[in-house]
Amino acid sequence: MSGWDRFATLATSFTHDELSYASATHAPADSPKDKDKETPILRIAGEARSRGYELVCVPLTTARWKERWADMCILAGEGGGGEGEREKTVEAERRAERWRMSPSFLREEVTMSRLDEAEGTIALISDWLQLDARDDWVRHDSEIALRQELAYASYLNIHTAILPPPRHRAHVTSYARAINACLKSVPYMQLSIRLPIYDPPSTSTSSVSTPQLVVSDLPVLPRKSKAKKAPEDELNATWEMWDIVRSVCDYNPRLTLTLDLTPPLPTTLGVLSKWTAEPVQHIFLPASTFIANTKGYPVLPKGTQSFVRQSMAHRPIIIMSDVRSGTHSKGGESAYSQYIRHLEKSSPVVQAALKAGTVENFAQGYQDYLQAPLQPLMDNLQSITYQTFERDPVKYRNYEEAIYNALVEWPASDRIVICVAGAGRGPLVARSLLAIQRSRRPAFVYAVEKNPNAFVTLQNRQEMEWGSGVQLIYGDMRSIEIPEQADILVSELLGSFGDNELSPECLDGAMRFLKADGISIPCSYTAHLAPLQSSKLFNETRMNKDPSKSAETPYVVMFQNVDILSADGGGLGGRCGPQTQECWEFEHPRKDGVVDDRGLPITNSHNTRSAKLTFHIPHAGVLHGLAGYFEAVLYKGVGLSIHPQHKDRVSKDMLSWFPLFFPFKDPLYLPSNSELQVSIWRLTNERQVWYEWYAESFLPVFSAPLPGGEDHKTPTSSHDPFFASTTTHVAVPSPLIDAVDSSFSPVSGGGGREEGGRGCS
Repeated sequence: MSGWDRFATLATSFTHDELSYASATHAPADSPKDKDKETPILRIAGEARSRGYELVCVPLTTARWKERWADMCILAGEGGGGEGEREKTVEAERRAERWRMSPSFLREEVTMSRLDEAEGTIALISDWLQLDARDDWVRHDSEIALRQELAYASYLNIHTAILPPPRHRAHVTSYARAINACLKSVPYMQLSIRLPIYDPPSTSTSSVSTPQLVVSDLPVLPRKSKAKKAPEDELNATWEMWDIVRSVCDYNPRLTLTLDLTPPLPTTLGVLSKWTAEPVQHIFLPASTFIANTKGYPVLPKGTQSFVRQSMAHRPIIIMSDVRSGTHSKGGESAYSQYIRHLEKSSPVVQAALKAGTVENFAQGYQDYLQAPLQPLMDNLQSITYQTFERDPVKYRNYEEAIYNALVEWPASDRIVICVAGAGRGPLVARSLLAIQRSRRPAFVYAVEKNPNAFVTLQNRQEMEWGSGVQLIYGDMRSIEIPEQADILVSELLGSFGDNELSPECLDGAMRFLKADGISIPCSYTAHLAPLQSSKLFNETRMNKDPSKSAETPYVVMFQNVDILSADGGGLGGRCGPQTQECWEFEHPRKDGVVDDRGLPITNSHNTRSAKLTFHIPHAGVLHGLAGYFEAVLYKGVGLSIHPQHKDRVSKDMLSWFPLFFPFKDPLYLPSNSELQVSIWRLTNERQVWYEWYAESFLPVFSAPLPGGEDHKTPTSSHDPFFASTTTHVAVPSPLIDAVDSSFSPVSGGGGREEGGRGCS
């Protein structure tokens, strides 16, 4: 794997002791050629880069700064000591007030003073700062000290600073407020909060590198050593603290995470997967996380291996810590970085991204990028757009196979008529001709296209490739006529949600071309939904000039920094459905249609749909939107699918469709073991088609009080539970927007509020 193909950036972290040793053993440079060794920081940074590290992580301050701050700000208890002690206290208070008025460092209190020392350096902010301390003055002075350190880091042009984690759940809002203030005062720096995946007091071991989190102020009872796993609230503790911090900071894109993998680590996959939806910029990986293999070399436990491999998709900076301490008997320092590079090379995510022909390779640069859905009915697509989709061999291979099967199974006939409705630049026409050749059945093809520019390309292909076996017809399939009815009608009008590019409306007009016993390819398609969490997509949605409008528009997105919140089954009595659930289905030709004299529907009411879905949410999370998928049956056993659980079996590595993202304007918190009810509608009037969607969360209540103070026992029937709603209905419809097209236009809108919304095209 070349440097250009690397997904992870390796950094190494230096401790105060290592910096002190480097200073004590430092010798001045002998010649101008050794300028990179002029200072201890330059020397150790240069040596680290020669060992393959691209960045270094260095404490910004020294122990001298901690001592001075403590002398000024941590005062002895009142009433103790004599006159001399009181005078010392008064003097310390004076020094503290002078410092609060004008915070500044002394030279021996910082580790760096030059720009070249700070180049390629990540600054570690003092981990003893307590922005969420129980004492008001400690919190106050810690915030001043933090601002001082960040101002100095900004002065040195350091781009990223790693902050100590919140420690006390009861005061995490104070921590969050201070971080939000710093983001405003230092406008160009990335601030990254170092957080363990979990480190609850009842399960943590003594660790110098990771400060302990205190989830509550209540005393912690000892836990038996044979406990199988930590309770759900402990596993969610740090994530919930992070959720409070980023919410107070209004999802600031400059606020990221440094995920600390210091032991102990959870083995619950749901706990690990939720971090994939968060802005994890760094992974802190100390030597203590590694275990020795049979030969004594350091390796990671299997669960951590899987997590690191999966994290490669986000191109993290992996900070190696304490790897020079000889924790493991074999391999030395280089064994750790070599092992991480091995995980990188063997990561399925990396292998798929580097392999030509895969969706991951095709989508490079488009991950988590919001794209408006195509509107081929209203807009005439450009040739480059057609070309992009024609690169998909899987889709057209499956189309050809479906046409071939339909031809082979068609009753004996002198002539089979195929109509391609929406021919574009002709890929389906070419595949139809190949299927005809393979089947050795007599057939003729009509190609209908409304795009005048693409029609020129069709004429050229007919002259150069197809000849008299194809007749081109220019016009809108909803209004033109063809010389004879077709036995097989072929179209590729599907969108990411199946019907969102108005395939039902278009095919309503084209079904006039089909004989009563004719075959439509596709013959049916279904829409599917799943709830998702993604702070990246939530922020991308808000970057529009009109955030409220942008949150009412569904987008085509190649998901990456996303966590699907639901799980299969679950809920009271197993009432919840699978992780990804079907909303509705469309079939062609329609059996129950009411049409006018021309064979067209009188209204579009038959294409309205609605669904109410119930999802089980096993782990706490935040709902930022809904993921939309589709599946289509082309003909009998041949289909197309972007359903996450089915796509590899039905149409692996198909490139033409990314999922559809239905955003919410405001995030909705979902507790652990809650049930999420999602309602979605496909609505229409004389001119438009649009979606409306709504979501609310419920917690099962096993003992709900009755009026008058009586207790109600837990219901014995799983079909009649009590639920406590975690939301309040505030959904407000957005105004309808007139469509440009005179008939049904493609869906380019949608809507979301805290629980629901409405939008249209």
